[in-house]
Amino acid sequence: MIKKIIFLFVGVLLIFSCKSKQLVKELSANEALATAKIINGHYADKKDFSTLNIRTSAKYKDDKQSHSVSADIRIKKDEIIWINVKILGFPVAKVLITPNKVSYYEKINGTYFEGDFSLLSKWLGTDLDFNKVQNLLIGSAIDDLTTSKYLSKVENELYQLTEKEQTNTLKSFHFEAVNFLLKKETILQVKEGRSLEIYYPSHEKQNNMFLPNEINIKAQQGNTVFIDLVYKNILFNENLSYPFSIPSNYEEINVN
Repeated sequence: MIKKIIFLFVGVLLIFSCKSKQLVKELSANEALATAKIINGHYADKKDFSTLNIRTSAKYKDDKQSHSVSADIRIKKDEIIWINVKILGFPVAKVLITPNKVSYYEKINGTYFEGDFSLLSKWLGTDLDFNKVQNLLIGSAIDDLTTSKYLSKVENELYQLTEKEQTNTLKSFHFEAVNFLLKKETILQVKEGRSLEIYYPSHEKQNNMFLPNEINIKAQQGNTVFIDLVYKNILFNENLSYPFSIPSNYEEINVN
């Protein structure tokens, strides 16, 4: 069971402070702007860092169970995402994500997984790579918005972008009106009955950039999975280590 929970936790991360948070002021969208202005506004928030050290709490819930964990997430920009998952303060799993590979091991059952992004992409219903995972964690649009054509409109007081070219995979991105911060993105595959919704309820400006305070994720494929991440503390540009070594006696698993 812990194996499934950890893998789903990692999978949703891949697509999913002790001080009080000062929320970023947001205004409602009152007219549809040109698509280029929305995209340029979103990317005007430069995510300029060398490393991030994020302390998080997380809640997992599906149709049958719910669990709470904590995690330390370390990001070396464009190179490494390292996650140390804990339950009741005790380390139970480690995850290492690079541009070429996804690896994790968990201690309770003594198992590990190593592979590329293909299985996780299939589970989440969208192609994944390292940059998309990194974007999800720092509150940027999961896709590079400059590489496709979009239609823009106002929906629920947010600016919404949807892809012009309609395929089996439907994507939409929603932004607030002041700093064009990402509030919601959805990925829908109707034929496969898959959907992924990622919400960013609030942001905070830290180290001259906006980062999310929390991330709410809802994934549906047969059953419904909810994962809520809360960023407790973020430290910038430290000299971090990323220790990861799979014990030799652990058993490799295939995750279906």
